[in-house]
Amino acid sequence: MRIAEIAALVGVTTRAVRHYHHQGLLPEPARRANGYRDYSVRDAVLLARIRRLTELGLALDEVRDVISDDAGRELTEVLAELDADLARQEAEIRARRTRLAELMENPPSTEGPVSPALARLLGTVPPIDSPMGAKDRELLVLYDTAGGHEEFYEALRPLAESAELHGLYRRLDELADAAPDDPRIAPLADELIAAIPDEVVAAIPKATGQPVIDGFGEALLADFPPAQAEFARLIMEALMAKVRTVQTPTGETPAGETPAGEGGSS
Repeated sequence: MRIAEIAALVGVTTRAVRHYHHQGLLPEPARRANGYRDYSVRDAVLLARIRRLTELGLALDEVRDVISDDAGRELTEVLAELDADLARQEAEIRARRTRLAELMENPPSTEGPVSPALARLLGTVPPIDSPMGAKDRELLVLYDTAGGHEEFYEALRPLAESAELHGLYRRLDELADAAPDDPRIAPLADELIAAIPDEVVAAIPKATGQPVIDGFGEALLADFPPAQAEFARLIMEALMAKVRTVQTPTGETPAGETPAGEGGSS
């Protein structure tokens, strides 16, 4: 094959082929009597490999390290790996097209594109005319972007649909200008904790991957006014305590904690 032919076959420009030669990524092939380069199938496979690696975001130095490991391998093995790369890319494209089809069938809400599971939850819950309610929806969309968990959304549904939650939001909004020691905070936190279904508590470790995310928790509290931040802190602490209770069998002590009456200060 001539340079124009191998470039067209792999889907790159002849300038790119020459650049890869210059960078030492693609060895110079043998030349014909007329001086033209004569590329082989192995050259085409290597060029395709270089293209795939650069599309994945690898720098040329990193590509050089990868393809150096391919030296001496059988052509069938390299072809099989290239085919597997293309199969993964094809699967990713199919998944993206499936997601686009869902979005076209069910246009995004005002929160933007979300997973089908969250879209079902938000679609069945009337919008809450509450700044705190709106913030909760924003946090759900943020969590959804980070991975989401359908079981967590389903567990939230009874609480999200309850009239009790709407009343709690209204009372929370009234704390926007309150002090962090406002006497309304603790009782309101107790009410919300009592209203959270056990299924939500059980789904929290699966939803977050771990009981506490310190950095996110700190950023979350910093985003609230003082009284609402204190309310959120009480909720987070109470939820994590309930999570530990669910995860720890009766009679066992969670890791890192000392049983009452053993060690520590009184």
